[in-house]
Amino acid sequence: MATKDRLSVLLAMLDQSVIPVFYHPDEEVCVNVIQACANGGAKCVEFTNRGDFAADVFLRVTKHFAKADPSVIMGVGSVVDAPTAGLYIAYGAKFVVGPLLNAEVAKVCNRRGIPYSPGCGSASEIGDAQELGCELIKVFPGASVGGPDFVKSVMGPMPWTRIMPTGGVEPTEESLRKWFGAGIVACGVGSNLITKKLLDAKDYKGLEENVRQTIALVKRIKAELAK
Repeated sequence: MATKDRLSVLLAMLDQSVIPVFYHPDEEVCVNVIQACANGGAKCVEFTNRGDFAADVFLRVTKHFAKADPSVIMGVGSVVDAPTAGLYIAYGAKFVVGPLLNAEVAKVCNRRGIPYSPGCGSASEIGDAQELGCELIKVFPGASVGGPDFVKSVMGPMPWTRIMPTGGVEPTEESLRKWFGAGIVACGVGSNLITKKLLDAKDYKGLEENVRQTIALVKRIKAELAK
């Protein structure tokens, strides 16, 4: 991708449809996991703001990919306040995701032309997020707030809403078909995609194939639903 402006990043996220969500304190592990995701077709990766010195790890990883593979689009998740959003944007984050809606985070992201996907659990929160300029809404925790049925209920009166749930989405045909059939446009998937088994074995080729198969599955489901 030649540019990483707000519109290009949003389009990349929508096209990819499955956003890997990942954090590890070890820079080398992060680099290997993210490169495996990118090789498997998931160029957009959400790095979770979790653990001591997570921002420092993020900075080193984004610097690596700026040289090694500029096509990688690094975003940051679990952001709950504006100072944290500003720090990660300065460190190279191209999209910001949070477990909740924070108006000050929206302002910072809007000012810098960065997509912000806040966590929402009701129609009112989704409406508030849209008023703040959020194009892609994270429903969180996806399964706990009602799952695909919640999405269907929201899409009825608010069909323009673009929803990306995290929590409760599994990389299986049954799960993905329910969610995308309900009307989501993308989803965040963490340990169900980047499994502990793969990480413990450092099976990055296996992870790459896992990501590739999941993205292909989603593209097929979306194509079938579009008919």
